[in-house]
Amino acid sequence: MKYVFILLAGILMFACQPKSGRTLPYYDTPDFTPKWVLSDDFHTIRPFSLVNQNNETFTEADIEGKICVVDFFFTSCPGICPRMAASMNDLQKEFLADDNIQLLSHSVTPDYDSVAVLQRYAADKGVDFNRWKLLTGSRSEIYDLGRKYYFVEEDEGIMRDEDYFLHTENFVLIDKQRHIRGIYNGLDPGSIKSLIADIKVLEEE
Repeated sequence: MKYVFILLAGILMFACQPKSGRTLPYYDTPDFTPKWVLSDDFHTIRPFSLVNQNNETFTEADIEGKICVVDFFFTSCPGICPRMAASMNDLQKEFLADDNIQLLSHSVTPDYDSVAVLQRYAADKGVDFNRWKLLTGSRSEIYDLGRKYYFVEEDEGIMRDEDYFLHTENFVLIDKQRHIRGIYNGLDPGSIKSLIADIKVLEEE
């Protein structure tokens, strides 16, 4: 009988493996040291309250059960942000019909990036509201999330506060439980291809 149980356990373990054969690590520190086992107090993106480009309150409840790609930008940025927006648009096209995926772009100049400004930016960049949310709100809320929770500036971010301008090309991948599962260069097409592949791995979990 014990051999039957062993066989059943093996079948269940195999069935739970992603079809790709890959699993993604978890991250809970700004240096992005990979972890493979979750503790009870493992790092999670905290609750938040922001406003989207349709002037609706947007909170952690709106991403419950969704895989998210997160970045930080500002609409008047003449340098890296247009290229980041192009990469987000590529992700939007790839997952346009996939309701499991949510793209989140946080403004780091929320005093300037009002809802009206975000709406114009969304129209200019071809943003699909269902798939891609542009978020504004309290500067302290956005900077705290970016640096202390998304670790978006990697090992530099944890020592800075909102007085120091947040500007980075990094995209962060978040799973359905709001755990960090990857960081990617939003300016690098190869990195975006890796991100797309990793999103598909997460969808199999």
